[in-house]
Amino acid sequence: MRVMVLVKATAESEAGALPSPELLAAMGHFNEQLAAAGLLLAGEGLHPSSRGKRVAFEGEARRVIDGPFSATGELVAGFWIWKVRDMEEALAWAQRCPNPMPGPSEIEIRPIYELEEFGELLTPKLAASEACLRAQAEGR
Repeated sequence: MRVMVLVKATAESEAGALPSPELLAAMGHFNEQLAAAGLLLAGEGLHPSSRGKRVAFEGEARRVIDGPFSATGELVAGFWIWKVRDMEEALAWAQRCPNPMPGPSEIEIRPIYELEEFGELLTPKLAASEACLRAQAEGR
């Protein structure tokens, strides 16, 4: 199973504060452990929401919303994508993670839908199209 691990933003990360050298080293070591275990598929930190945009949809209408966005605790400051056996393995790894922020912080783990979970909705044509897109995204 694949999961997206979301590092929640804090007031400090939204202010653009960069991590300390010690935190960078600790997170680098953690990422090395994830990679050595064969779990790490991707992972990055994100700029503050003040540098972001949102696109709001209402029917055919589109509206661009400039950052920063409110509700800091609901924003994402970084992410990983892990391939794990199950949610318990993801939780075990998340609990080993260094605190990703200087103060209190949270990590959220969300399963990623796999194609087979769409059942009959996934027609052979859609499955072939998805396989092609994934191959392109992976550089194959």
